[in-house]
This record gives sequence, C-alpha cells and structure tokens, in this order.
Amino acid sequence: MLIILLCIVLLILLVSWAKLNPFLAFLIVSIAAGLCLGIPLTKITRSVENGLGDILGKLTIIICLGAMLGKLVASSGAAQKIAEVLVNFFGVKYIQLALVAVGFIIGIPLFYNIGFVLMVPLIFSVVYKYKLPAVYIGLPMLAALSVTHGFLPPHPGPTTLVGMFNADMGTTLRYGIMVAIPAIILAGPVFAQTLKKMPSEPLATFRSEDLPADKLPGAWNSFLTALLPVILLMASNIYLGRYKEESQLRTLIVFLSDGPIVMLISLMVATYTLGVHQKTSMKVLGNIYSDAVKDISMILLIIAGAGAFKQVLVDSGVNNEITALLTSLHMEPLLLGWLLAAIIRISLGSATVAGVTAATILQSMVAKDPSINPNLMVLSIGAGSLVLSHVNDGGFWLFKEYFNLSIKNTFLSWTMMETLVAIIGLGGVLVLNAFV
Repeated sequence: MLIILLCIVLLILLVSWAKLNPFLAFLIVSIAAGLCLGIPLTKITRSVENGLGDILGKLTIIICLGAMLGKLVASSGAAQKIAEVLVNFFGVKYIQLALVAVGFIIGIPLFYNIGFVLMVPLIFSVVYKYKLPAVYIGLPMLAALSVTHGFLPPHPGPTTLVGMFNADMGTTLRYGIMVAIPAIILAGPVFAQTLKKMPSEPLATFRSEDLPADKLPGAWNSFLTALLPVILLMASNIYLGRYKEESQLRTLIVFLSDGPIVMLISLMVATYTLGVHQKTSMKVLGNIYSDAVKDISMILLIIAGAGAFKQVLVDSGVNNEITALLTSLHMEPLLLGWLLAAIIRISLGSATVAGVTAATILQSMVAKDPSINPNLMVLSIGAGSLVLSHVNDGGFWLFKEYFNLSIKNTFLSWTMMETLVAIIGLGGVLVLNAFV
C-alpha cells in the first residue's frame, strides 16, 4: 500500500511540479512501481507493453473515429445547428439541463469514450456561441455519461457484475436509474454552480466559426448523423435482447453492434450527409480527419501510459493483497463492495477493472447470503468504481486535455464530480436497501 501511495505521489509530482510530459511520467513510474513491487526485471517491460497494448487496442479505433466524427460535426456546422435548436427549445437559461438530459439518454446505450468524443463538439459549440463557461456547461453532461457508465447496463462493467451476481438486468437498470438521477443532478448542475469562474480554453480542434444559416445542414440531418451511433446501438441492443436464438442475422447484428464497427459506419454515413451532400470535397474531408487525429494523438499516449501503470500493479498482485485485507473486516456487505471497488479504483485507475475485481471477491458471499440484494450490490460496486478519478485514470486525462485545464483544476472539477457521484450513488443504494 505504501509503495502504491508513493508511486501515485511521484506521478503527481512529475506531471505537476517537474512539468514532465505525462506519457513519459507514466513510463517512469510504471517501471519504478514494477521494481519496487517485486516484478522480475525480465517481466517489467512486458507488463508495460501489455498495458499499453491492452488499453490502446480497445480505445484507439473508437477515439480516433470519434474524433473524426466530432471534428466533422463541428466543422460542418451540425453542432452549431444542434445547439441552436436546443437553445431555441429550452432557452439559454436551461441549456445546461438540456445537455444533461441528452448526456443521460445517449449514455445508456453508448460506451463512455464514444459518448465523450461525440458530445464534446456539442458542448464546445454551445460554449463558443453563447460565451458560457466551458467547465460549468460541460461537466454536468459528462457527469451523466459517467453515471451511466458506472451504474447502468448495458455498459461492460455493470453488465459483467449482473452476470457474476446472478442479478436481473431489468431490475438493476430500474434501480440504477433511480440512483442515477439524484447523483447526476447533485454532482452535475448543482456542483457545477461552484465552477462558473474556473478558467478553461477548450481544445481548439473543436472550435469552429459560426456559419451563416444557409450554409448549415438541416436540423434532422444534424441530429440523426450526430446520434447515429446511439441509434445503431439502441436498435441492436433491443434486437439482441428480444431474440436470443442463434442465427446468421443475430451474428451479423452482434458484429454490427461492436463499438468500432458502429463508429466506422457512423463516420461513413457522416462523410456523405455532412460532407459530400454539403458539397465538401473529399480532399477537405481528408484534411479534417487528419487534423482530428493529430489533435488527439497525445491524449492516446497519455491514456496508454495510464494503462501501463495499471498493468504493472495488476501483474504485481497488489490488488489481491488489498482485497484480502478488506475482506477480513466485518461491515455491511453493500458498503464493503463499495469500499473494495473504491480502493482498487484509486490504486489502478480503471473503473471496469475495479468493479470486476471487487465482484470476484464478493461473488461467493452474495451467493451464500440471501439477505444481500444482488441488484443493489451491482450498483454499490459500480458507484465505488467511479470514486476519486485521478492521474492513473484515462478519463481524468481526456477531460483535462479536451478542456485544456491545469492539473489542479482538473482535480477540483473532474475528480470532485466523480467522487460526488460515487458517494451519492452509495447513499442512494443504502436508501433503496431499506425499502426493497
């Protein structure tokens, strides 16, 4: 535990005090952690490489294609059109709540990283056009995305936990929505009231000049193209949930519903609807896509560095020591689940790894004790897996780099929001446990 703490402190000092590039800092700390935690010299490099490859293998396609789609949505004027429609409907006064509602709705079927890179252009379009504080407007929407990622099926973490605890998917989703709504409101719009004066100059790649009305794509075109990934995932989830029998059509739907395939189809459609159809040449579109990838290249490396650090800690077996210590304590099972997930999350950075690891430890306990509600255990662990996002979490760096914040202000905004979500989520689970 002391070694983990010292490594995290070293990482923070290298990035914030020494001003070292975060990717290099991750590599240095990952190797140092491997040495201190007793990983053989011949295997430390392998752990780092496996961590880099594992996280990039999952995220590179999604983030790159999402950045391209986001850049096109911004440059084509589609984000501007969507923002205008939302503001006209809700009014500037309530635009923050409108964005929160959109974030929650699309967050249920959409993987977090896809939702993030899709919604950033919309957030920034509202920020630039109406001269609003970026963090104040953007954080509540991202709080909605984060809650759905941690609490609600069909996201990977909650879905895995539902299976491990033999919980009911529908019941977990229903309870999850009941817990999610107050968590989003309090950690989103309410907490964001304290961030109105936080300085932020968001990533320039998504900043586009206001286009004249006659140059903007239509409202239906803008909404449908921007939300096409959501539509595809929702449709496939409904079909796969209704038809369980194996068939060629079901196999095809499973393939088409995979995140990278969904993003590729969406980008191909957007290339026509927001590009070719709008009389934009393929050369210009190619430049837009190249610029988008250049702008997120460092973000990818930073996330990869976080993956390397996580893998070194996992390979050292330190998560097993943490869990052995906690399971020897006698406490409320739902609170224990939250605490296990929280400590592993703080140590390793990955919400999904934290949730699944905590569930593995508590699986037999939940199976043997009928007084433990398995649906609430899914939510309790999901809430704990979101707490205290910091420098070993890819989401921390996504938010910092996209919103161009200092380390300190990222802690004061993003880390605080995630921690509030986790604590409020636990409170909601304990209240539900008293009635169900």
